[in-house]
Amino acid sequence: MAGRARDDRIDAAVLIAARELLSENGYAELSIGGVATRSGIHRPAIYRRWPSKRHLVVAVVADLLGLRPTANTGDLRADLTAAMRDLVAALRDTSLDRVLPALLADLGNDPELREHFLATVFEPRRQTTEIALRAAVRRGEVRPDIDMDFVLDAVAAPIYFRALFGHLPLDDELAEASVDAVMRLVAAGDGTGRLP
Repeated sequence: MAGRARDDRIDAAVLIAARELLSENGYAELSIGGVATRSGIHRPAIYRRWPSKRHLVVAVVADLLGLRPTANTGDLRADLTAAMRDLVAALRDTSLDRVLPALLADLGNDPELREHFLATVFEPRRQTTEIALRAAVRRGEVRPDIDMDFVLDAVAAPIYFRALFGHLPLDDELAEASVDAVMRLVAAGDGTGRLP
């Protein structure tokens, strides 16, 4: 006998409630009981979907960051800049700046949760950016000998760093500067480091 189909309305109600409570009270104060009360969804239904508060927070992070793929329009700089602006906006305009540091601490102590986070939040965005970079290599816009993992880390690292430490503003200029730094590193051309 097949299991019951997942009810997207329940998922949406729980994610909205969790997002609101995270924004109002922060990560430490979030509880499944509070989410159940706010959403009107019984705790057992929430636990069937997310085995812990931390798993629910990973789902909220994925929801807030969005999983829109990096575009692949044929202009790598424009595609990466749009993706990094989306990332900046998600980190700047939501409660993620307060949620991520606490969640990352939990990831360090829970290997299963870390794997879940990587599979749910980290890898999907990274894979679409890799597709855009590989297409740029095929077009001759990017050198074929790049260290793909380093480039994928480097393009978003300044943005995540500022989101975690809050020492300087998260803005579109940072998104553009991050992309320009990576483009100087990877751009095919005359060897001078100038953008094509």
